[in-house]
Amino acid sequence: MAGEDDGRRAAAVFDALGSEYEKAFAHSEAHRASLEWLLGRLAPGGRVLDVGSGTGRPTARTLAAAGHDVLGVDVSPVMVDLAARQVPGAVFRCADIWEIPLGEGSFDAVCVYFSLLQMDRARQAELIGRLGRALVPGGSLVLATVPLDVDGVDAVFMGQPVRVTSFAGEDLVDVVREAGLTVLAEESSLFTPDHPEAVPEPHVFLYCERA
Repeated sequence: MAGEDDGRRAAAVFDALGSEYEKAFAHSEAHRASLEWLLGRLAPGGRVLDVGSGTGRPTARTLAAAGHDVLGVDVSPVMVDLAARQVPGAVFRCADIWEIPLGEGSFDAVCVYFSLLQMDRARQAELIGRLGRALVPGGSLVLATVPLDVDGVDAVFMGQPVRVTSFAGEDLVDVVREAGLTVLAEESSLFTPDHPEAVPEPHVFLYCERA
């Protein structure tokens, strides 16, 4: 199945990158600003889902250190092992997000940092809808991605072959709104990962709320 293939490809890429990914993105000011926004909206002991949790830093570590109950999900065994060691205050599962039961209103916040790019557009839209429904009313979702109008394009990311699919920025906003979420703010930037084979890439962060 296409979804299973997407998961296997993503796992292979991020198994290979490991801690290099964390180092490459550690200086993202937009990422840290979005976490500060989340911290300002969460009540004590909030339940947070981190989709594509990577090495656990900075997302899970920042939220867990503030006393929140964080579940990180990632398809890469290498990433999950790193995260579990680096952020013992959070829970991590090595699984495809599609395998995780998400009950209505299960979480106070959801983080989706660059974890949709190896899914096709239909799967991305379906997952955003599913994640929106997993939020409590008034819950927060931060979605970060590369806002390009590309569909199944072969590329190289930090030396690893990837197949990338994304939406142009305005189309992504439409997808999020169709999922029942309100876009409260949008931040765009050009970011260059700290890696010798990285190139500048556009980033967009959507700050969203479930009505």
